[in-house]
Amino acid sequence: MQETGLYIMSAIYILAGIMHFVTPKTYLKIMPPYIPAHKTMVLLSGIIEIILGVGLLFDQSRFYAAFGIILLLIFVFPANIYMAKRMKEKQSKNRWIAYLRLPLQFVLMYWAYLYV
Repeated sequence: MQETGLYIMSAIYILAGIMHFVTPKTYLKIMPPYIPAHKTMVLLSGIIEIILGVGLLFDQSRFYAAFGIILLLIFVFPANIYMAKRMKEKQSKNRWIAYLRLPLQFVLMYWAYLYV
Protein backbone atom coordinates (compact mmCIF):
# COMPACT_ATOMS: atom_id res chain seq x y z
CA MET A 1 0.00 0.00 0.00
CA GLN A 2 2.83 2.41 0.84
CA GLU A 3 4.39 1.82 -2.58
CA THR A 4 1.07 2.56 -4.30
CA GLY A 5 0.81 5.79 -2.30
CA LEU A 6 4.29 6.71 -3.41
CA TYR A 7 3.41 6.29 -7.09
CA ILE A 8 0.20 8.26 -6.64
CA MET A 9 2.06 11.06 -4.87
CA SER A 10 4.71 11.11 -7.56
CA ALA A 11 2.08 11.32 -10.30
CA ILE A 12 0.24 14.13 -8.49
CA TYR A 13 3.35 16.31 -8.32
CA ILE A 14 4.50 15.54 -11.85
CA LEU A 15 1.04 16.32 -13.26
CA ALA A 16 0.68 19.43 -11.09
CA GLY A 17 4.06 20.62 -12.33
CA ILE A 18 3.08 20.04 -15.94
CA MET A 19 -0.13 22.02 -15.38
CA HIS A 20 1.97 25.07 -14.50
CA PHE A 21 3.02 25.09 -18.16
CA VAL A 22 -0.32 24.05 -19.66
CA THR A 23 -2.50 26.54 -17.73
CA PRO A 24 -0.18 29.13 -16.18
CA LYS A 25 -3.02 31.67 -15.87
CA THR A 26 -4.62 29.48 -13.20
CA TYR A 27 -1.52 29.80 -11.06
CA LEU A 28 -0.88 33.43 -11.89
CA LYS A 29 -4.31 34.33 -10.46
CA ILE A 30 -3.38 33.08 -7.01
CA MET A 31 0.01 34.76 -6.76
CA PRO A 32 0.11 37.27 -3.91
CA PRO A 33 1.12 40.74 -5.13
CA TYR A 34 4.19 40.86 -2.87
CA ILE A 35 5.83 37.94 -4.68
CA PRO A 36 8.02 39.19 -7.54
CA ALA A 37 8.20 37.83 -11.10
CA HIS A 38 4.89 35.97 -11.06
CA LYS A 39 5.30 34.14 -14.36
CA THR A 40 8.85 33.09 -13.54
CA MET A 41 7.74 31.85 -10.12
CA VAL A 42 4.87 29.84 -11.63
CA LEU A 43 7.17 28.19 -14.15
CA LEU A 44 9.90 27.63 -11.57
CA SER A 45 7.48 26.03 -9.13
CA GLY A 46 6.22 23.79 -11.95
CA ILE A 47 9.76 22.64 -12.72
CA ILE A 48 10.39 22.01 -9.03
CA GLU A 49 7.19 19.96 -8.69
CA ILE A 50 8.16 17.81 -11.66
CA ILE A 51 11.68 17.25 -10.33
CA LEU A 52 10.41 16.39 -6.85
CA GLY A 53 7.73 14.08 -8.24
CA VAL A 54 10.31 12.19 -10.30
CA GLY A 55 12.72 12.20 -7.34
CA LEU A 56 10.19 10.27 -5.27
CA LEU A 57 10.52 7.33 -7.62
CA PHE A 58 14.16 6.60 -6.82
CA ASP A 59 15.50 5.27 -3.53
CA GLN A 60 18.58 7.49 -3.75
CA SER A 61 16.56 10.72 -4.04
CA ARG A 62 13.33 9.87 -2.23
CA PHE A 63 14.36 11.43 1.11
CA TYR A 64 15.39 14.70 -0.57
CA ALA A 65 12.33 14.77 -2.81
CA ALA A 66 9.93 14.17 0.09
CA PHE A 67 11.68 16.80 2.19
CA GLY A 68 11.60 19.15 -0.81
CA ILE A 69 7.86 18.61 -1.20
CA ILE A 70 7.33 19.55 2.44
CA LEU A 71 9.35 22.74 1.91
CA LEU A 72 7.50 23.50 -1.32
CA LEU A 73 4.15 23.13 0.40
CA ILE A 74 5.29 25.51 3.13
CA PHE A 75 6.46 28.06 0.54
CA VAL A 76 3.24 27.93 -1.52
CA PHE A 77 0.99 28.14 1.54
CA PRO A 78 0.83 31.98 1.37
CA ALA A 79 -0.53 31.71 -2.18
CA ASN A 80 -3.26 29.39 -0.93
CA ILE A 81 -4.15 31.83 1.85
CA TYR A 82 -4.19 34.68 -0.67
CA MET A 83 -6.45 32.64 -2.99
CA ALA A 84 -8.89 31.88 -0.16
CA LYS A 85 -8.96 35.51 0.93
CA ARG A 86 -9.50 36.72 -2.63
CA MET A 87 -12.28 34.23 -3.31
CA LYS A 88 -14.02 35.27 -0.08
CA GLU A 89 -13.80 38.95 -1.08
CA LYS A 90 -15.30 38.14 -4.48
CA GLN A 91 -17.99 36.00 -2.85
CA SER A 92 -17.08 33.19 -5.21
CA LYS A 93 -19.41 30.21 -5.05
CA ASN A 94 -16.32 27.97 -5.33
CA ARG A 95 -14.49 29.49 -2.36
CA TRP A 96 -14.99 26.25 -0.44
CA ILE A 97 -12.28 24.77 -2.70
CA ALA A 98 -9.82 27.42 -1.52
CA TYR A 99 -10.76 26.76 2.10
CA LEU A 100 -10.34 23.02 1.61
CA ARG A 101 -6.84 23.53 0.19
CA LEU A 102 -5.58 25.10 3.42
CA PRO A 103 -5.87 22.04 5.70
CA LEU A 104 -5.11 19.78 2.73
CA GLN A 105 -1.61 21.31 2.62
CA PHE A 106 -0.91 19.79 6.05
CA VAL A 107 -2.23 16.39 4.97
CA LEU A 108 0.07 16.55 1.93
CA MET A 109 3.01 17.50 4.15
CA TYR A 110 2.33 14.51 6.39
CA TRP A 111 2.00 12.24 3.35
CA ALA A 112 5.40 13.43 2.09
CA TYR A 113 6.86 13.00 5.59
CA LEU A 114 6.01 9.28 5.41
CA TYR A 115 8.73 8.98 2.75
CA VAL A 116 11.44 11.00 4.55
